[in-house]
Amino acid sequence: MTKILKHIANMDWVMVFITLALTVFGLISIHGGTQEGTFYRQTVFLVIGLVIMTVFSFFDWRNFKENPYLLLALYFTGIAMLLGLFVFAPSVKGVRRWYDFGIVSFDPVEYMKVVLIILLAKYFSDRHVEMYRFSHIIFSGIYVAIPSLITFFQPDLGSALILVSLWLGVLLLSGIKTKHLIVLIIIGAILFSLSWSFVLKDYQKARLTGFLKPRIDPQGINWNPDQAKIAIGSGGLFGYGIGEGPQTRLGFLPETETDFIFSAIAEETGFVGVTVLLSLFILLIWRILKIALIAPDNFSRLYCSGFAIILLVQTFVNIAMNQGLLPIVGIPLPLVSHGGSSLVFTFLSLGIVQSIRLSGKS
Repeated sequence: MTKILKHIANMDWVMVFITLALTVFGLISIHGGTQEGTFYRQTVFLVIGLVIMTVFSFFDWRNFKENPYLLLALYFTGIAMLLGLFVFAPSVKGVRRWYDFGIVSFDPVEYMKVVLIILLAKYFSDRHVEMYRFSHIIFSGIYVAIPSLITFFQPDLGSALILVSLWLGVLLLSGIKTKHLIVLIIIGAILFSLSWSFVLKDYQKARLTGFLKPRIDPQGINWNPDQAKIAIGSGGLFGYGIGEGPQTRLGFLPETETDFIFSAIAEETGFVGVTVLLSLFILLIWRILKIALIAPDNFSRLYCSGFAIILLVQTFVNIAMNQGLLPIVGIPLPLVSHGGSSLVFTFLSLGIVQSIRLSGKS
């Protein structure tokens, strides 16, 4: 018991409090938006997440590094769950994105994010002195391309882009050669051009067109981004108060508990609240990167860095699309937006980060 208490006491409690503060930020906004059922469910997932983070802080992260069979089993389990969505998941607005178990739902792409962080950390830590070989980029890309394509055809373009962003970020950290990076950029441009003609659905094209031409169709495709910008701009310095924002309260702003929760927070708490929110995200990512710098080996450094990349990209994309700086792609704000799967697996990832930190103290 003494050993367990010492372990818990040595956890990075600054990181824990920052994470709690971000989640509470979201809970307050959800409650203010009169989403009572959503509020209670998210509170339950917060408690579950805290327990899982603590449990995984005791887990020896070296098991991922030293047991490739475990890692492959986790990877193919994730692939199977993603494929199963096409058969077993309910269709909501033409999208099959999560399994519905009645009182709860499960989004396997959140599981897949964690597995890919671990897999890429393992792959590149074993081959960091051979990054001059383009074959390593190709093989690592295949690992990421399979779940990304499955996710894309659900269709979930936003999550697919997050998975690809993770791969590119870890590639950059692993020391990819400049000429190889240029080749990837050219290939990406070609694939995007082809996808526009043959793959992207009409509503996805409309979102991109609406982003490039924000004045067209204000009652249609540009309604959501316009309402989000109005909510942010009307918040002023201190906001209207929790639950008092007219865009949120009157229902003009959609998805106030998920995709557009940043706009709701900006309207309700103003510039001051948004500054606090962004500061918390910066502090959290900084704490994770700080652990990466003192991590004992390349695997643990790449894991922490990969997790930081996921948080950074998702946060940036969500806030940017709320402000009209990026097209709407359905990316929630980490720890803040409603979503049990996202919250629980984020806490699980933090538990592994805590395990890495604590291993340096043992």
